Amino acid sequence: MGGFHFIDLLVILVIGLLIAGPKALQSMSRGAGKGMGQAKAMKDKVLAELPMEEISEMSQKIPRIPLNTQQAVQMLLTPEQEKKKAETKESISPPPVE
Repeated sequence: MGGFHFIDLLVILVIGLLIAGPKALQSMSRGAGKGMGQAKAMKDKVLAELPMEEISEMSQKIPRIPLNTQQAVQMLLTPEQEKKKAETKESISPPPVE
């Protein structure tokens, strides 16, 4: 489940060999390999040019987006719980001595 297995690739190779022939299949494979190499080089170039420090700063400033209902409820309840904790600390702590 997910991804190609060796058997899947073998079946695709055999079908491609029957349809295109060995010479055409070889040139198509070489072209696909070169294309993959170029795509990887472009990805590495783009990642090298990204301002990662600025992106990480911005991601910390942006509030988190809940991915499911549990996270949404937790995010909604967390500020209230912190306020209650702060209130209980204030009411429990003794008054300052002057």
